[in-house]
Amino acid sequence: MAGPTPYIEPITERYWALGFEPYRWYHAEDPPPWTPLAKPLGECRVGVLSTAGTYVKGQKAYFYKDDTSTRAIPKSTPADDIRFSHVTEHYLPGPREDPNSIFPIDTLRRLEADGVIGEMAEDLFSCMGGIYSQRRVREELIPRVAAQFEAQGIDIAFLVPL
Repeated sequence: MAGPTPYIEPITERYWALGFEPYRWYHAEDPPPWTPLAKPLGECRVGVLSTAGTYVKGQKAYFYKDDTSTRAIPKSTPADDIRFSHVTEHYLPGPREDPNSIFPIDTLRRLEADGVIGEMAEDLFSCMGGIYSQRRVREELIPRVAAQFEAQGIDIAFLVPL
């Protein structure tokens, strides 16, 4: 069995090669507040935010330098049409073979069909999670994703980091 995959050093080197200052890893002061579900999972509308730079064939790929945009991925999208573009390209060979490993669209469809979750949101979302500017994440990305989730009536969301 292989050991853990080192990620801090390769990410630091990649950012340096792209012309960024050394990456400052975020450390939260407080844990996020716990919010219990208001209804059973089998009645919930489920959303997704993947930070893997996921997009659908035909959509615009992500830029590497502080791209805070999102892509809406319709829940009907075949896994074969899912693509990835991310600053940490060396983590993507496996997901390119099996997109569900970091964008669980088929798994969520099965959970919906089996009644484990109420329903998937019409659109699942992705961003390019290797965003250097923590300010832009707080001020641009998070409010946009929150508004997208609210517009779809999301009860619970899965954050799937790369």
